[in-house]
Amino acid sequence: MTEPPAIPCEEVFRRLMVYLDGELAGEEQHQVAAHLARCRSCFSRAEFERRLKGHLAELGRAPVPHSVEERIRALIGQFNC
Repeated sequence: MTEPPAIPCEEVFRRLMVYLDGELAGEEQHQVAAHLARCRSCFSRAEFERRLKGHLAELGRAPVPHSVEERIRALIGQFNC
């Protein structure tokens, strides 16, 4: 199998979030993966973004304290006419 054509760092940055979400297919996915395998700077950026997405996903699963929920509902109630 031949190596996918090289793509510049700017193109990797444009595709990075889609790549990390697993939504790139075929040749695009292989191009980004190949670039990340050889470019330390882009790999570091991708690793940071992957970890950040993981931390944010975990935060989204934390239960909201009842007192915070009540305050939010009260604020929303002020704007309902």
